[in-house]
Amino acid sequence: MNIVFHQRAGADLAARLAVIPGLTVHICADDDDALLHRLLPACDVLWHVLKRCSAEMIAEAPRLKLIQKIGVGVNTIDLEAAKARGIPVCNLPGTNSRAVAELTLGLMLAVLRRLVRFDCGLRGGAWTDPLLQDGIGELCGRTVGLVGYGAIPRILAPILAAMGCTVLFAARKPQTDVVGQQVALDALLAQADIVSLHVPLMDETTRMIDAAAVAHMKPGAILINTARGGLVDQRALVDALRSGRLAGAGLDVFDAEPIAQSDPLLALPNVVVTPHIGWLTTGTFDRSFELAAENCRRLAAGEPLLHRVI
Repeated sequence: MNIVFHQRAGADLAARLAVIPGLTVHICADDDDALLHRLLPACDVLWHVLKRCSAEMIAEAPRLKLIQKIGVGVNTIDLEAAKARGIPVCNLPGTNSRAVAELTLGLMLAVLRRLVRFDCGLRGGAWTDPLLQDGIGELCGRTVGLVGYGAIPRILAPILAAMGCTVLFAARKPQTDVVGQQVALDALLAQADIVSLHVPLMDETTRMIDAAAVAHMKPGAILINTARGGLVDQRALVDALRSGRLAGAGLDVFDAEPIAQSDPLLALPNVVVTPHIGWLTTGTFDRSFELAAENCRRLAAGEPLLHRVI
């Protein structure tokens, strides 16, 4: 079975892919379109990561029998084109939850403690900077609002509570066995010192953090986004960060990826950014490849697929 792993891979990741039993995995960097075009005609299964899986890509793969998302969000896959061909699409819920939860916590701390700015200052020869010392914060005593209460917030909530935070969360349905208090989104925005986004990108969540939502947030709040860039109106966010309406932001995802070097977000000193690597750990890969390989086995055996989206 020919698998195309559509993502750049370093030596460690390539070695992990090479030893998966029963599968031939071809690594195609997400910016190597020439190689992709050569691989697609013989591709049986596409292991899709982040680069958009378009209708044109699907049309170039006549043998394609499965699109396996390595991760959760399927908004970067042309689901209608897959459905028209009868190609199932599966994802891997839960495999990256621990990794994303840890980066989310890291971004909260990095913004509050101004870690990036201190790091850059020290490397530039500045041992102390009184301007950076003013307003440095701790998590303890703060109210953290989690927008969504899926696998990632369920990992984060008890950690935040143990660190002395008051945890609020907003979810579409009542939740049981929770840490934290469920409130309406408006109440969460108004009360939270830190707002962290953990919902999928859909029509109803697109630009959910717009100028009106920002205006409803607590003055001096911090926004964390490790979910999807399209959840946030980036222009409104930049305006709020420039004006001081928001104190800072920690962002792993952006409206357009990769983010342009000229994007004003990258010029703001109160923003900590990472290049959509919240999911990217060896633990995530090990869990993901085990399930993705199982779905390939099931596909060959004619058995029901795990975590089928369509």
